[in-house]
Amino acid sequence: GPMKQLLLAGILLASNVFAQDWPQLLGPQRDGTYPGPLAKWRDAGPRPVWKTTIGSGWSAPVAAGERVIIFYREGNEEIIRCHNSATGKVLWKHAYVTQFRDRFGMNDGPRSTPAIDGEKVFAMGAGGHITALNLQDGRLLWKRHAANEFQAGLGFFGIGCSPLVHNGRVLLNIGGANGAGIIALNTSNGQLAWKTSNDETSYSSPIIATLAGKERALFFTRAGLEIVDPANGREFFKFAWRPKINASVNAATPLIHDDHVFISTSYDKGGALISFKGAAKPKPLWAKDGVMSNQYATSVLRDGYLYGFHGRADIGGCELRCVELKTAKVKWRFPGLRAGTVTLAGKELIILTDRGEILRGPASPETFVPTARAQLMGATVRAYPALANGKLYARNDKQLICVSLTGPGPRE
Repeated sequence: GPMKQLLLAGILLASNVFAQDWPQLLGPQRDGTYPGPLAKWRDAGPRPVWKTTIGSGWSAPVAAGERVIIFYREGNEEIIRCHNSATGKVLWKHAYVTQFRDRFGMNDGPRSTPAIDGEKVFAMGAGGHITALNLQDGRLLWKRHAANEFQAGLGFFGIGCSPLVHNGRVLLNIGGANGAGIIALNTSNGQLAWKTSNDETSYSSPIIATLAGKERALFFTRAGLEIVDPANGREFFKFAWRPKINASVNAATPLIHDDHVFISTSYDKGGALISFKGAAKPKPLWAKDGVMSNQYATSVLRDGYLYGFHGRADIGGCELRCVELKTAKVKWRFPGLRAGTVTLAGKELIILTDRGEILRGPASPETFVPTARAQLMGATVRAYPALANGKLYARNDKQLICVSLTGPGPRE
């Protein structure tokens, strides 16, 4: 009867796993958010499900349905590998030879995070290899080479833009020559749909957003914000935003809220909030350093407040901050984590530090009080975690791990 149905609904609610894939960098909306909430974990940390050995790189895991994709470098090969999300079993792998060498001898692995779109997987290696694979069996559908075909520069650490798939196109900031700074390839055959921009590439990944009622693709290139029409690449708006020092990068993805765009970089340049409201020319509401300067990790936004890592990880470390978006007011500071990434799950911040520690606590402009913290894995962790269907996937340059965030394990 109705009582039984009510009880059943309650049980389903209590064990509710949000069926949400994490098919690209920063999740489905590319804004670092997961619907949440997450179950509590014991002091030891979230319950391990499986782990596997991988090679080097800072490419983040992505997940869709029963499949998890990881992209790494081993010897002279870049490898795209697919695992079963429940067991960790390897379902397939695709490897190709790469000659890429990091100029600083840091790490020769891929930086770019693959994108899953329907039955296809798209990946771009550090040396500019662009690959499209079948998600089910890993067979090669098509490939391009950004460096050879478009004279894409390899920057400081190789090409790092993560693919954005939209309306049958893969959008990439590659910094190619002859107006191929930004390219759109057809997902079906890899053919060039359009190209635009003479700007160099960055380590930021593009996002699709509606601005003043129109669909736009937003790129944060080495030179600054570049907004184009995703259908044809026609330029709509440019805003120069680049640190003065040459040894610097733009790396965070633009954030969009209520017809406002937030971009952020480090290296004494900082953040800017640009308003696209109304018919007037877009204008910065504020643009300055010392507020929320993201070196590589994109902030998350909740109820008009930014949460992110401010400062340079390579010189002295960052601090976790909360900033009021519209006013640039710093609400709180939480130093001591050095560096990491911030993901928003429901009303909660999930922080993964570069030392492999995981913290959680309410996303509140009042203060940050971690409700739990645990050592998740060994250092160094630069890649974002993926939060999909109740599981969290994290990687360093040696392993990929999967932990459960959907409640107690057997007999806990």
